[in-house]
This record gives sequence, structure tokens and C-alpha cells, in this order.
Amino acid sequence: MHIQHKGALEDLTSIIVTGGAGFLGSHLADALLERKENVTVLDNLTSGRMDNLRQASERSGFKFRKIDLKDLSGLTEVVDGVASIFHFAANPEVRLGSTDPAIHFQDNLLATFNLLESVRMKAVGNITVVFASTSTVYGDAAQMPTREDYGPILPISTYGASKLGCESLISSYAYTHGLRGLIFRLGNCVGGRSNHGVIADFVKKLKTDPTELQILGDGTQTKSYIHVSDFLTGIFTALEAFMESDRRVDVYNLSSNDQVCVKRIAEIVTDELALKNVKMKFTGGVDGGRGWLGDVKTMQLSIEKLQALGWRPKFNSEEAVRLATKEMLTNSV
Repeated sequence: MHIQHKGALEDLTSIIVTGGAGFLGSHLADALLERKENVTVLDNLTSGRMDNLRQASERSGFKFRKIDLKDLSGLTEVVDGVASIFHFAANPEVRLGSTDPAIHFQDNLLATFNLLESVRMKAVGNITVVFASTSTVYGDAAQMPTREDYGPILPISTYGASKLGCESLISSYAYTHGLRGLIFRLGNCVGGRSNHGVIADFVKKLKTDPTELQILGDGTQTKSYIHVSDFLTGIFTALEAFMESDRRVDVYNLSSNDQVCVKRIAEIVTDELALKNVKMKFTGGVDGGRGWLGDVKTMQLSIEKLQALGWRPKFNSEEAVRLATKEMLTNSV
């Protein structure tokens, strides 16, 4: 996964990727190492896997540290000499918030606070923090496609609330303690190495029982999906522009520019598994057909701001889902 990109990004001398053994973080680590950057991955391996770092571990300039961001004492020594932090560590399971809200507080908010505190305590200077936020911060947005300046922002899940809180912490530290923050509100990102989300769920269920597929909700939940390769080109396009600017904080939506419904995703997955006559059993869901309490039923992000920099997603939502399914089935990374 080689990204040809020149300019201000080449000035980065040492980079940390938190959550770098996870799906998005490991792909980002590979892309940065391909650029000959020095990359240190921090991960507690709760959900991340060392197997995701197979390619990265074969490259010079790569280091791995098993660190839990909830432990501030282990962080302060790591940020010395770092020019940029890509903060991707989080608990991504949105539905957990309806039964155990403390998980998102600890794994998302507390972890982000500790990371920012470690930067402040070491006074490492004008460091750039690139943060993977989420479309769920918008909640049930009344405007679609939803722009970055939409408001008021009212998340409906503790996951979305924790991510919005992280955005606010990054902004406050940027203006108070001298760092810079680049925030990405992501659509549903899919691809090889992903082990959670609707595609992985469907694949697992159909491998267990190829005759019937249980689908949470009423199947009409409709959202935007982006392939990890488009995610990477979007990240680097926005980062290049940000580093050449004098902005302390900026926010970009990053997704495809269309949608696909859950029922159609089920059809794509069954097709890629070469299954026929699969009975689709919809649970009916909660609160008007949502998969779970806190599930945003309809989402589409405006990506005009990022497109104005010349970026375009290569795949639409259906194409991203189909390609990701193929990659998951072949263990492609």
C-alpha cells in the first residue's frame, strides 16, 4: 500500500501511532513506514493484533511498545522527540455504551486525556496530534449530507459522546498548551484486517450457519462506507494542507459520498460467500428499527471540504463493502 506524497509531511522525524495494532492503525503504520518515516506503535493489544503488524515489523524504523494509554506513568517517556502522534486507540464497539458506558469513558476519553497530558508534561513543543474521530458525534443529524460546521452536535451514544469529548480536549490543549490538532470524523471504514463491524459480523454468522443470517434492526439502516485505501489517501491529503497552514485545529469529514443499507450489505456478503437462498432474519431492532440503542440509523457525511483539496474516494459505499468482504475472506492485508 504505497502512497506517493511529498511536501511538508516529509519533515516528520518521529511518529507515534496509538492503537497501531488495530485495523486502521496498522494500515497507517504501513503507509508511514513506506514513506521511510520512523514509527513507534503503541497498543495494549486488547483488540489489536500483532499479526496486523507483520509487514511493519519487517521494516527499519519500526518499534512496538505494549502500553495502555489509561496508565499515564508509562506514557511520558515515550513522547520525547516525537513530531507527530496519530491517535487511533479507542474502543470501537458502539453498542457497548448501552450496557457499560464506563468503557468508552476509560478507553476513549481518559486515554486521550492521558496522552495529551504526557505531551504537556514533557513540553515537547509544537507537536501535531492527528485524531480518528467518528461520524457518530453528529448523532441523528437533521442535515444530510452533514457538514463539519453542522450544529448543535448532539451524539446519541456514549461512544459518540466520548469521541466528541476527545475532540474538545485536543482543541483545548492546542490553544492552551501549544500543540496542533487535526481531527477526522470518519464514516464506516472497512477493509482487510477489520475484525468488527457489520461485514465481519455477517461473515462470522454465515460461516457458522450458511442457511440463515440474523440482522440487527429492520435492515433499512443506511450509512456511508469508505475503503481503508481511500481513508489513507484522504488522511495524507488533509494532513499535507494542514501542516502547510497556520491553523491550530481543523476538522475534516472522511467518507464516501453515498450510502448503502444494511440489507444490501447482507446481499453483498452472501454473494461473495457464494451462498444461495439464505434466509434473512431481521430482529426488528429498537427505537424505529435501529440495531441497538445509540445506533445512528441514517448517516451521510459531506466531504466537500476534503474534496476541495483535490481528494476523491476511489470506491463508493457498495464497492468498498464488496472489496472489504473479498479481503476479509482471503485474509488479504
